[in-house]
Amino acid sequence: MISANQSRDSGKDKEAKYSATGLTEAWPSKVQQRLYQVPVPHPANKVAYYETNNWRTSRLYVQFQTTHEGLDAFLAALGYSRSDLKKDDITISERDRSITGWKFSGPGSRPGDYYGFVRRQKAPQPTQDVVVNTGNAIYPMVYVVSRTVP
Repeated sequence: MISANQSRDSGKDKEAKYSATGLTEAWPSKVQQRLYQVPVPHPANKVAYYETNNWRTSRLYVQFQTTHEGLDAFLAALGYSRSDLKKDDITISERDRSITGWKFSGPGSRPGDYYGFVRRQKAPQPTQDVVVNTGNAIYPMVYVVSRTVP
């Protein structure tokens, strides 16, 4: 009986995960973080992700809010530092923003709050578009689109 219930619950979890059509408030799995090279730091909150796959490209969209130390750890894991962030460089495409609902302008946003960069790697390694919102001086918000060719 317990095994049957666990199996049924597992199926429901998988169904919810694979039927998602936008960001889901949860941490991407360790496998997803490793495959797409998006190491969400600790501590982090407001964590959400969404994965898309097709025959040409797979993408992982991730957002999280962290401390300055967490931001430094995330950037270091990618081989970058804050000095590599370019002011007002919104590297996430309009297409990817429409999928996630991310808006980097409008009410509440100020010019100069956004910094970005693109981490390009040779296939099959993923490429990441990264945008950091520094509007909250204590807890920066990070947005990442990591794409890879399967």
